[in-house]
Amino acid sequence: MCAIMGYTAADIPLSRLENAFSAAKSRGPDGSRSLALPGGSLLFHRLAIMGLHPEGMQPFTAPDGSAVVCNGELYGFRQMKRELEAKGYAFSSGSDCELLLPLWREYGEDMFDKLDAEFALILYDAPTGSFVAARDPVGIRPLYYGYSSSGRILFASEPKCLLGLADRIMPFPPGCFYRDGRFVRYRDIAQVDEVCHDSLDAVCANIREKLILAVEKRLDADVPVGFLLSGGLDSSLVCAIAARLLGRPIETYAVGMSTDAIDLKYARQAADHIGSRHHEIYITEEDVLSALDQLIYILGTYDITTIRASMGMYLLCRAIREQSGIRVLLTGEISDELFGYKYTDFAPSPEAFQAEAVKRIREVHMYDVLRADRCISANSLEARVPFGDLDFVRYVMSVDPARKVNVYNKGKYLLRRAFAGDCLPAAILQREKAAFSDAVGHSLVDDLKAHAERVCGADWRDRAEQYAYHAKPFTKESLLYREIFERHYPGQAAMVADFWMPNREWEGCDVDDPSARVLSNYGASGE
Repeated sequence: MCAIMGYTAADIPLSRLENAFSAAKSRGPDGSRSLALPGGSLLFHRLAIMGLHPEGMQPFTAPDGSAVVCNGELYGFRQMKRELEAKGYAFSSGSDCELLLPLWREYGEDMFDKLDAEFALILYDAPTGSFVAARDPVGIRPLYYGYSSSGRILFASEPKCLLGLADRIMPFPPGCFYRDGRFVRYRDIAQVDEVCHDSLDAVCANIREKLILAVEKRLDADVPVGFLLSGGLDSSLVCAIAARLLGRPIETYAVGMSTDAIDLKYARQAADHIGSRHHEIYITEEDVLSALDQLIYILGTYDITTIRASMGMYLLCRAIREQSGIRVLLTGEISDELFGYKYTDFAPSPEAFQAEAVKRIREVHMYDVLRADRCISANSLEARVPFGDLDFVRYVMSVDPARKVNVYNKGKYLLRRAFAGDCLPAAILQREKAAFSDAVGHSLVDDLKAHAERVCGADWRDRAEQYAYHAKPFTKESLLYREIFERHYPGQAAMVADFWMPNREWEGCDVDDPSARVLSNYGASGE
């Protein structure tokens, strides 16, 4: 994961911007560069993934004085490169992001909707003197913005880079670009213009084909690639598909509490089936509690679910960084938002299921996507998310919700049916959904709750009132996280929409804890 930053004025010294930007150095340990421009500046930390030579260093510049920084992967860029070369453009590196300025020259603002990519970018268009920023439609690559004391906009990959420079820090909206004071939506990936009424067999065939292609795209890297394997359906499918495509053993990694890990046994089954070189990382209560403060600073959130689920992922990625040469990790995020959580079994209608999916996809950049990005990038690794593939998301969102809602007595039925056969063992393919934070070990959440009980006294409700300005804490655990968050990001709670919770308007979902453990349909998920 690279890091980018940009400012659209010259009233803040470049040295001060560089100092603030150093907070994101872990995202790009392979080199840094700043570029002063007429009326602004661009800054970049590099994690070399494609085009490893020095020529791949950003910012990229054009003869007319334009410049761009990008944290992203442009899939299918080699074909685009050949087409641009045929038009007379020349390239000096193997970096996919070097294509961005020629693409901007060719297509202007229409470029963003043409990209098959996970990206966040800031571009200076010299002929007009405009700064342009944009983010992919799912929001897989992070971008934040705020305004300086002079009212000029700043952008950065992480909110901690904007602390002290902007009073109010907000996430850049996915599927939008900014230019000349306006945010313009170029694609709403959750919006369905035409419902797909394909047959069940056709839907499953398309899901299978599109997910395989999504994984294949994300195997293209000039550095070693690894895989997070929880033993759940989603990560196991990504790993199984990749192993078949590559035709060789892949490197898989799983994490669990040393006392009661649930995921590890399933991850081991999946790894044995696909023949991966499997690695298990065990963590303890001490590991969890000692990492909590730093983790919340890294995440930039107070959300209960995000913090719980991040703990195992962060500690696992730290071990991967310390013990291997892996630089890219494929993950299983975004499947739940598309195909359903345990609580969406309670959806009162297909239309309600679809509305919930729309909400979750539009907000996923603040929750599961944020978790994957920060846990991985904090350890100088890059995340790739096959279930976030634009074509895959568009198709699954378009499928008739009557086919997606759980009328099969098995969640994610379409995905399971699509890969029925010898792709995975039946125990994995049909495994009940378990929240990652629970499946790492129930003790992880129990340890965090017990710690909150010790730290937050009888006056916790009074202490929570000071944060009523946005998403007031409602448990001792949520107060603990919020107090840590406010120490690092004072007054910035609006960066997150609210606490991630089941839809409390649905019967069976009016709960006070986000864990699926509290739902009546949890069933065998904890076994």
